[in-house]
Amino acid sequence: MKFSIDKKDNYSIVTLEEEKLNSALAPSVKSELVTLNAEGVNNIILNLQNVKYSDSSGLSALLVGNRIYSEANGIFILCCLTEHVDKLIKISQLHNVLNILPTVEEAIDAVFMNEIEKDLGSEEEEDETES
Repeated sequence: MKFSIDKKDNYSIVTLEEEKLNSALAPSVKSELVTLNAEGVNNIILNLQNVKYSDSSGLSALLVGNRIYSEANGIFILCCLTEHVDKLIKISQLHNVLNILPTVEEAIDAVFMNEIEKDLGSEEEEDETES
C-alpha cells in the first residue's frame, strides 16, 4: 500500500496514494489505522484525493477507522473525496455516520474544534463534581 503520513501534535494526516480502495488494500488500511491509534494518535484525517474507486471492503476499512477513533475519544475525518467515492458513501448512507469534509484545511479545523469541545466538556464535568 502506498501512502504518506504527516504527523502533527494533535492529529495525523494519512494520504492514500492508491487509486483503488478495495479488498486488496482494505486490510492494510485497517492495520495502519490500528497501528497509529496504538501509537497514541487520537485524531486522523484520511485524505482520499487519489482514490477513484472503492468497494464494500474499502468502506468497511473506513468504518473500522471511524469506530477506533471514536472509541479513543478522538475524531476520524475523511476529506477530498472523489466523485465516485462520495457517491458510494451516500448510496450506502454512510455520510450520516462518517465525518466528511471537502478540504484538508477544514478537516484540521474540525480536529481543533473537537479538541476544544472535549476540553470544555471535561471542565463542565469538573464543575459538576465540585458542586
